[in-house]
Amino acid sequence: SSPPFPSQKPKSELVRTSLRLLTSSAYRLQSECKKALPVESCPTTDIQLVTQQVIQCAYDIAKAAKQLVTITTKENNN
Repeated sequence: SSPPFPSQKPKSELVRTSLRLLTSSAYRLQSECKKALPVESCPTTDIQLVTQQVIQCAYDIAKAAKQLVTITTKENNN
């Protein structure tokens, strides 16, 4: 049995997925940036690794934002 409004459900699910990715990536970005701050960083902090993590988080945020823009643009045009 298919849902009564198949076109509505996937979009809202995609929006929720994008928002979850955006939120989790933002928390991770904040956490990674804190590690890189001189106050918190200890000699064992691998700055190169932290930098890679920051770049990955920023990429995930951009990806999620792009997904949201694409979804909402499609919804507004329907």
